[in-house]
Amino acid sequence: MSVNYSKSVIEKMKSLVSERSSNPRWSEVFSNCFDNTLETTVKSREDDVFVITGDIPAMWLRDSSAQIKPYLAIANEDENIKQLIRGLIARQIKCILIDPYANAFNETENGHCYHQDLTEMNGWIWERKYEVDSLCYPIELAYLLWKQTGETKQFSKEFKRAAESIMKVFKTEQQHEHSSYRFERFDERPEDTLSNHGLGEPCGYTGMTWSGFRPSDDSCTYNYLVPANMFAVVILGYLEGIFTEIYHDKLLAEQANQLKDEINQGIEKWGVVEHQGQKVYAYEVDGLGNYLLMDDANVPSLLAAPYLGYCSIDDEIYQNTRALILSDANPYYYEGIKLKGIGSEHTPKEYVWPIALCIQGLTTSSQVEKAELLDILVKTDAGTNHMHEGVNVNDPNQYTREWFSWANMMFCTLLLDYLKIGK
Repeated sequence: MSVNYSKSVIEKMKSLVSERSSNPRWSEVFSNCFDNTLETTVKSREDDVFVITGDIPAMWLRDSSAQIKPYLAIANEDENIKQLIRGLIARQIKCILIDPYANAFNETENGHCYHQDLTEMNGWIWERKYEVDSLCYPIELAYLLWKQTGETKQFSKEFKRAAESIMKVFKTEQQHEHSSYRFERFDERPEDTLSNHGLGEPCGYTGMTWSGFRPSDDSCTYNYLVPANMFAVVILGYLEGIFTEIYHDKLLAEQANQLKDEINQGIEKWGVVEHQGQKVYAYEVDGLGNYLLMDDANVPSLLAAPYLGYCSIDDEIYQNTRALILSDANPYYYEGIKLKGIGSEHTPKEYVWPIALCIQGLTTSSQVEKAELLDILVKTDAGTNHMHEGVNVNDPNQYTREWFSWANMMFCTLLLDYLKIGK
């Protein structure tokens, strides 16, 4: 069942974008992307909303949040949109309570899965790659719905239970050797499995929380994923406010604050390293002295730190890091004759992700840079009027995924940001 929503509100938004866009292609692509998610990925039944990622019949906690987040801009004008967001949050909370270590879920308890992995599965789980960001995104969406619309119905008893479960997992994974989580995938890419019989590589205590996989769904090299921990710091701050103002639970608010401080202190002590005489954020560290200098297109990323709310755009360490990851010092930064930007281990070499270009635009205060990136995005869509997963830097007609709902909505987010709509 597709979602009910006011087409007039959607058309009003598209008309507003068209009126203010200096490049007609911006509004053309926006028009195709903005209602695409509602028309192609959303299944709604009363207060239960299931959002597939696109060409896969499963719902990722991360992707579904990112796909729906831009509709916050019209949530106050359309009660059905507000209900849609609440319904998605309710489904996400249900998923987290089923298993906080899973990243993707089935619509029903049908037993479908991506692969027969060696981990604790059940019929609801499509994939059980533990990623810190998967637990952050639903909290962010619920918090932003509250702050941008005043809506609080999403803060149910189940939400509070799920929030407590999230904090418990984050706390457990500060010392991963005590965790029961294991993941092995045989006969697949090495990026899809964890070493050491599914436990992962050794790591020391840092205060940060362990992640098995990156938001690309590829395994971490060193399992303290710094951008994911940045996101955790942000959402623990959100939970502190939710526990205080909504649930009036001082103890849980204090616990959220303490965990937030522990993780943030870990980032500051272990996640900041020296590179060519400057302090920068590492992408991953292990607490044993090893670290990785890079960035990946998937969000959370180091590039996205201000977008996530972790730091300001003009923060010195962030700017040093930004310069590093938008250069060939980042092994996943590619530059060709048509475009340049950050790609991913998840896609072929010399493929830049539109999501990363959008994040680049959302983390600059320069309107000129934002406009340049919007121009590049619409010039490299291969005439489809949609965003792709990855695009070849020399030939935009070569790309991965015909359409990618998350990328579509990130384009919409960047254009709304540039036009200062919904702020």
